[in-house]
Amino acid sequence: MNAHDPEFNTERDDAPVARPTREQAEEAVRTLLRWAGDDPEREGLLDTPKRVTKAYGDWFRGYDEDPVEMLQRTFEEVEGYDEMVVLRDIRFESYCEHHMAPIIGKAHVGYIPNGRVVGISKLARVVDAFAKRLQVQEKMNAQVAQVLMETLQPHGVAVVLEGEHHCMSTRGVHKPGVSMVTSTMLGAFRDDPATRKEFLSVIGNPTNRMS
Repeated sequence: MNAHDPEFNTERDDAPVARPTREQAEEAVRTLLRWAGDDPEREGLLDTPKRVTKAYGDWFRGYDEDPVEMLQRTFEEVEGYDEMVVLRDIRFESYCEHHMAPIIGKAHVGYIPNGRVVGISKLARVVDAFAKRLQVQEKMNAQVAQVLMETLQPHGVAVVLEGEHHCMSTRGVHKPGVSMVTSTMLGAFRDDPATRKEFLSVIGNPTNRMS
């Protein structure tokens, strides 16, 4: 299943779009440079359109990645382990869909296995797959949690994101150092206060974890 498939319900608002050519993208960058008040033909900016389009290929590679596919390989030889698995402080870099400004933060992901576990690197890759798209933090939070719940079918999933939004720190109200904290709790983490409390204890106080 591809993340662009309309049946993939964690990404319903990202329908496939016809991409322009690299040449068209580079010309768009030249237009923005002129709009900013500079000359795209001057020496220092001649290669900027190529560099920007190449950077976009990295910053937004998540559109070409399938989080469901990343989670297909699991392991069942866990000797009956059924306690929570938590990966905390996963650094992510995303981009605000309103201003295309960076969102830099950390993700904390936990789940309670139901007979099988997934490699921990896959959890980090899933976070990146959704982060490397134009995002709203609340939506990204829900997407990560839902794809883990639907694909791994564990007893529960918990995801907490902490992000500094540069659309707020470098423009507008200019308030650097402010972090936004969002969370999604599913299954046992939503239904059992003790389980939720244990997870939050493991990841620590979000307000003290940004650095």
